[in-house]
Amino acid sequence: MQNNRRPEDMERITTQALAEAFIQEQVAAIRAQVGGKKVLLALSGGVDSSVVAALLIRAIGKNLVCVHVNHGLLRKGEPEQVVKVFRDEMDANLVYVDAVDRFLDKLAGVAEPEKKRKIIGAEFIRVFEEEARKQEGVEFLAQGTIYPDILESGPVKAHHNVGGLPDDLKFELVEPLKFLFKDEVRVVGKTLGLPDNMVYRQPFPGPGLGVRCLGAITRDRLEAVRESDAILREEFAKNGLEGKVWQYFTAIPDLKSVGVRGDRRADEWCVIIRAVNTRDAMTATVEPVPFDLLQHITARITSEVAGVNRVLFDLTPKPTGTIEWE
Repeated sequence: MQNNRRPEDMERITTQALAEAFIQEQVAAIRAQVGGKKVLLALSGGVDSSVVAALLIRAIGKNLVCVHVNHGLLRKGEPEQVVKVFRDEMDANLVYVDAVDRFLDKLAGVAEPEKKRKIIGAEFIRVFEEEARKQEGVEFLAQGTIYPDILESGPVKAHHNVGGLPDDLKFELVEPLKFLFKDEVRVVGKTLGLPDNMVYRQPFPGPGLGVRCLGAITRDRLEAVRESDAILREEFAKNGLEGKVWQYFTAIPDLKSVGVRGDRRADEWCVIIRAVNTRDAMTATVEPVPFDLLQHITARITSEVAGVNRVLFDLTPKPTGTIEWE
């Protein structure tokens, strides 16, 4: 029976010195476990997978094979940042897979949220499996499992979507962060030299923007979600709300309303802004964003994002609303 208890003698990682000691310990443990074999990692660009990648690059270099699947549901600039940080700056052995058309074709016309989640998860597994079978000499699978995942979900981090790989691949797991909490993972990431906007990235749902493009996903509305979200993040950063607000994003329902463009009627979408604070994600309060800032963000979104004529601010706490809309 697997012991999922955090070692009692493990000191909380709160400083760079403690993080360096942890890194040295894990580098030695990874090398002892892996030897000269290759390790495969699904690198999403999120905090956990990015820190695991940086740690394994330090331990085994090119023997880590990172697979980044761009399914078209990431935030603006995220696929490009993964390539820049890991391939260009850290010289990682990175496989970039452009699967945007493949995912969006599968999702066409699908409006039910849980069905969208299942399609995205299953397709990710298929794409990752295809890339895994192209590799030679891979015997290990790295995962960004952290301690809350073990407490909540068991030993395999299923929401990274690699827990469903076929049994015949017979990978042995490498999980160097499995006894760390998220704040400790961030300290380790900073110590490994990852950029702040990757280390302190907000929580992001596994299906990505697929659950923020509400209802059936269309390419133009998906792009409007991506662009409006980028404007919101830029303005929050400029106005001191980045790091203060736990999570903020935009969503666009499959709903149009009449508006005015010049001297013509325009039937266009609305953008919903969500900004919440929470300690445990079980309850959440709404951030009181200054009204003048909301007006400025509204002006930018309605003038810069194609197909949008209204901006709404979600005032609903959790409960009764959930943090995400789908």
